[in-house]
Amino acid sequence: MTTTLPNTTISRSRRRRGFTFAELLATVVLIAIIMPVAMRTVALCTRLGGLSRKETEAASLARAKLTELITSEDWQSGGQRGDFGSDWPGYQWSTDVSSWSDSLVSEVRLTVKWQSQGLDRQITLATLAYAEEE
Repeated sequence: MTTTLPNTTISRSRRRRGFTFAELLATVVLIAIIMPVAMRTVALCTRLGGLSRKETEAASLARAKLTELITSEDWQSGGQRGDFGSDWPGYQWSTDVSSWSDSLVSEVRLTVKWQSQGLDRQITLATLAYAEEE
């Protein structure tokens, strides 16, 4: 003996397989509202990531250059400036040396400048250096 389902059960299950026009329209409207906000958020995160990368590079370059000037004792001539060559285009550095409380100790400041998003940016690192007597 075989049992068959009534026609009404089959036709109801077929109707429930797809989405209605109202459901599709609501989905499109929701996407249209959320998408611009999401895109602005992605753009902001990308821009902030670029700024952070540039600042981290500048701090690393400043630390390396300041270390180089201190170990080679080139800091004593003061007022130096330059760039980091073709490896780091767009970054320039300058030094400033001033007396500290003791006449043998000097404060050496190294500033790295660059441009980002049309604005001038800079970072300054400072250290104390002891001028050896000759």
